[in-house]
Amino acid sequence: MGGCGASSCGCGVPQPAGGEPPGSAGGPTVEGATVESHYAVPGMDCPAEERLVRMALQGVTGLGALRFDLRRRELRVQHAAPVQEVTQRLAGLNLGARLLASQPLQAPAPAPAASDAAEARVLRWLLGINAAMFVVELVAGWLAQSTGLMADALDMLADAAVYGLALLAVGQAAAGKRQAARAAGWLQLLLAAAALAEVLRRLWLGSEPEPPLMMGISALALLANVSCMALLARHRDGGVHMRASWIFSTNDVLANLGVIAAGALVAWTGSNLPDLLIGTAIVALVALGAWRILRLPG
Repeated sequence: MGGCGASSCGCGVPQPAGGEPPGSAGGPTVEGATVESHYAVPGMDCPAEERLVRMALQGVTGLGALRFDLRRRELRVQHAAPVQEVTQRLAGLNLGARLLASQPLQAPAPAPAASDAAEARVLRWLLGINAAMFVVELVAGWLAQSTGLMADALDMLADAAVYGLALLAVGQAAAGKRQAARAAGWLQLLLAAAALAEVLRRLWLGSEPEPPLMMGISALALLANVSCMALLARHRDGGVHMRASWIFSTNDVLANLGVIAAGALVAWTGSNLPDLLIGTAIVALVALGAWRILRLPG
C-alpha cells in the first residue's frame, strides 16, 4: 500500500536526517538474534507500513531489533532465522522489499528485556484506561449524536480487547501470542462492523452533532491515549504483543485528532457531514488493522 498521504497515516513525520538509523548494525539484540539483514523497501513510507512490517515478522526465529528509516525507505532486521524466511515474509507484503546485505552481528549484546510482571502491570493500566474511555465516549457519543465519537468508542473497546489478549499472552511462547493477535483481529473486525452500522443509521435517520461535547470528550480521549503511549514507551521494542500495543495507541491519537477536527468543522459549517466522514474513517482504520492481522503468515 505504498505512497500513502500525510493525512491518512501520519506520513511526513520527521525522520532522522542522514547517517545510519539509530542503533543499526552492532546495536542491541534480543531473543538470540545473530544476523542483521538490510532491506530497501520502496513502498514503506508511513507508520502504517511500519505496523504491517512489524506484524508480518512476528514469530521469526530469534527476532531482535527492527530499525526503520522511513525517509530512506530502508529496514534493518536482526534475526536468527534464515534470511530467506525474512525475505519471503517481507515479499508477501507487496511493498517491493529487496535485500541489500546480510551479515553476522559483531559481538551482540542482549538488550535487557522487560519482565513479564512489568509488562502485565502496564497492560492492566492500558486495559483500564481504554475500558473507561469506551464507556465515557459511548455515552457522550450517544448524547452528542456523533458518529465520530461512537466509532472512536468502539475503537477504544477494540483496543481494550487487544490489551486484554496481550495480557493473556504475557509469558507465552510465540505461538500463543500469534493466537492472541488473531483473536484480537476478529474482534476488531466485528466492532468495525458495529461502528459502520451506527454510521449508516445516523446517515439514514439524520443527526445534529454537538461540537463542544465532541471536541471536549475527544480531547479527554486524546489525553488518555497519550498517557497510554507514555506507559508503553519503555516497552515499545519488546515482544510483538507490546509492539502492536504501541502501534494501536499511536493510531488512536490520530483518530482523536480527527474527531476534534470534525467537531470544529461541524461548528463552522453547521453540517453533520464532517462527523459522518470521520466516523467512517475510524471504521476503516479499525477494519484495515483487523484485516492485516488476520492475513499475517504463520
